[in-house]
Amino acid sequence: MKALLQSTCFIFMLTTLFSAVASTNAFADVNAVEATIDRNPVMIDEAIRLTITADGSADRDAFDSSPLLKDFVVGRTSVSSQTSIVNFDTKRTTVWTTTLFPRKEGTFTIPSLTIEGKSTKPIQVKVIPVQEQSNVARDYFVTTDIDLKEAYLNQQLLYTVKLFLSSNIERGSLQAPEMQNAEIKQLGEDKQYTDIVNGRRYQIIERQFAVVPQASGEFTLRGPIFTGEVMAANTNQRFGFFNRTQQINRVGPDITVNIKPIPQGIDYPWLPSEMVRVDEEWPQGDTFVAGEPVTRIVTLTALGVVEEQLPDIPEFYPPNFKLYPDQSNTTTVEKDQSLISQRQTSLAIIPTQAGNFVLPEITVPWFNTLTQQTEYATIPARSITVAPASGVNKGKPANANTPVSSSTMVENVPNDIPSTAAQFSTDADNKTNGSNNASGDANTSKIRPLYWVVTGVFIALFIIALAGWLYTYRKLKQSRTFGQNSSVKYVVPGSNALTSLDEKAQYQNLMSVIKAKDIRSLSPSLKQWINALTAGNVKHSQFESINRIVNELYALRFSANKSDASVQTTQITKVLEELSNEVKRTRNEWKRKDASDNHTLSNLYPAS
Repeated sequence: MKALLQSTCFIFMLTTLFSAVASTNAFADVNAVEATIDRNPVMIDEAIRLTITADGSADRDAFDSSPLLKDFVVGRTSVSSQTSIVNFDTKRTTVWTTTLFPRKEGTFTIPSLTIEGKSTKPIQVKVIPVQEQSNVARDYFVTTDIDLKEAYLNQQLLYTVKLFLSSNIERGSLQAPEMQNAEIKQLGEDKQYTDIVNGRRYQIIERQFAVVPQASGEFTLRGPIFTGEVMAANTNQRFGFFNRTQQINRVGPDITVNIKPIPQGIDYPWLPSEMVRVDEEWPQGDTFVAGEPVTRIVTLTALGVVEEQLPDIPEFYPPNFKLYPDQSNTTTVEKDQSLISQRQTSLAIIPTQAGNFVLPEITVPWFNTLTQQTEYATIPARSITVAPASGVNKGKPANANTPVSSSTMVENVPNDIPSTAAQFSTDADNKTNGSNNASGDANTSKIRPLYWVVTGVFIALFIIALAGWLYTYRKLKQSRTFGQNSSVKYVVPGSNALTSLDEKAQYQNLMSVIKAKDIRSLSPSLKQWINALTAGNVKHSQFESINRIVNELYALRFSANKSDASVQTTQITKVLEELSNEVKRTRNEWKRKDASDNHTLSNLYPAS
């Protein structure tokens, strides 16, 4: 037991001594620093692997790569630490590994680098062109090309990168090119194909970029960097599972471009392109009615620019139009190795009075980079005719005390066929009898055949009229039944279904439209109900409150000041509720007045 206790104490003392020695050595200063490279000379499109080894304890952030930026492009830097203990002697090593890409050909010096007071020796590196390599074909390399080395500010340049691979790689990445004061976007997907170069077959990966310079002057377009891993040849290993990979780095050649400023005399928003056009769209067609909104969509399309470069579309209108612009939309798409940008504006136009008007032309100036001349994308001036509002009477009825059907209805059910046919038949019979009595004594034998012919014609007309009456009555009854039992919530105004003079049906249809918040169908439904309610005797003063609410609704719907979507929806719902209450109030007031004045129409058809 005593021996065991002595052994435990001895081990504890050794452990304490070991820890103290290790702690003392671990925080010792750096003894020496060494810098090495993996190749010299190096070709212009290859990379140099620089390794900095510090003997002793060093901070992992002690390496500063800024002195290397003068002659090289510095890639990613990795750091690792290693600690070993031999005979109670602790040795710690810190290693930094970074990748350097030469900027140009020539002889360059990797300067002395300092790590915590210790410095490395300078290293001279010779950068040679690709042609100075031996006759052995290269395994991997990158080429770059550009369609224009001289262009205008904001003009698109087409940049093409090709990666040549003679064998398969385990993994790899290709960075995008870099250029100061430029916007660079990849165009489409990568293209892959094979080709033979210098007698050797390569798998080629092609990638294209759109380069849009944002400043004028001479700039260098830095070639993209390819980093990949390939299987390292190892003759000692017989099984591929144990094969190790080695890293390869290639960089594409740099390209210098000259970007010219905006030419003198350009007094419009600068828009350089090969093609610019302006188009318009009228979803409602060419019909203009006073008080009814018409939406006009104008689209500006430009080739080879980004959407931020598109100017605002100038639009001018006569003073007799209320304008409610919607927020414009911009987008950029890629097609046929080029950027295509569009700006689309939507504008609700409400004519305030009837008449003939001219909408001025829309002109967008732009600079043609092919002809180097200013050109104009134009929508020609347009002459339009604004019809009066549908609710205004176009003529007075023959009897002011007898209401008549409105002539502004889109479709009218021929409810007056039976009475008109009967009256026409009676008048014709009277005229026929009068003519027979006047000429009976003259020549009875000649008049009698004519009498039977005329009588037969009118009998046939009467039968046709009766059949039409029955058909109309049946259709109207089916329409009323359909309006009461159908699962359809409401009927879109202007359609062929349920278009009748029945005020109750039009009122129910209008309330369904309001409930469904169908603002587009609101105005036609409102007009049909008013025409059915007043039998065509519409006076604007009687419906001023409804007109005011509708104008408020359209102003809210097409307002240029867009608020939060939920807030706008709440406001529209509130206005629609106010409109529903006002329609109910107006209807009740009209019916009370109509009953007191005894102006109601008698039932056209008997109750079924």
